[in-house]
Amino acid sequence: MSAAPLAALAAALGVLALWDALGALERLARGGAAGALLAPLVRARSEGAEPSVPERRRLTLVAALALLAGGWLLAGLLPGAALAAAGPWCQRALVRRRRRRHRCELERAAPAVARAVADALAAGHAISRALAEAARSVDGAAARELAALGHALAVGATLDAALATLRSRAASRAYETLATAILLQRDAGGDLVALLRELARAQEEAIRSAADARAATAQARFTGVVVGVMPAGAAALAELASPGALGAVLDSPLSLWLAAFALLLQLAGLLAIRRLGRVADA
Repeated sequence: MSAAPLAALAAALGVLALWDALGALERLARGGAAGALLAPLVRARSEGAEPSVPERRRLTLVAALALLAGGWLLAGLLPGAALAAAGPWCQRALVRRRRRRHRCELERAAPAVARAVADALAAGHAISRALAEAARSVDGAAARELAALGHALAVGATLDAALATLRSRAASRAYETLATAILLQRDAGGDLVALLRELARAQEEAIRSAADARAATAQARFTGVVVGVMPAGAAALAELASPGALGAVLDSPLSLWLAAFALLLQLAGLLAIRRLGRVADA
């Protein structure tokens, strides 16, 4: 067997090994020295918390060292050093992604939160106690946020301040509407139980509509991504079929500039596809 198929097989196995390593690293984050380093990532996912400045520095260092080691093993020291320079960007992107997943979980739980608060109010609790009791009826990120809100109210925080904290942490129109409904009922009166249950129904319908929109555009978005990455796949196949083909193309300055410009256009196209295919949250 020639070297090219063996190299392709080794690359595929390397990707699978890297995936397993990332899973193992996530499990290690629950304890030990690795846990201390990666705890900010765990909190960003479970609590939506922004890492402090020292924590961001440590995460950046870990990301830079990981990129340096990976690039060094795959392509040499110089490419590894170039990849390590992307450590700060990778750290920010990873934290941002995990915080977004926390907000998405809160968003999906918004109808259940509104219904749980309505049920607690219907059982005879005051609004401050109803918010704390609602934490027993939901789970995940919503339960943690409502428990924190109930604790803040129990130690003397005002309802306005506690709801403002919830709104800022959720960063969602659903929780903005929930907090506004509670404050309006406090100031103007009205049937808050019926309002919250109607709000829950409306939010569930909005979530279903957004899911239907994503399903309707999934094939088009996938096709756009496939078309966008086809040139890279063709280049990889050409290199596997004839090792050194890409090097011969890039030896010419004109070819190098044209390849760089084409790569820039491909990246712009992928970003445009992602932007156009984005479905607004409920």
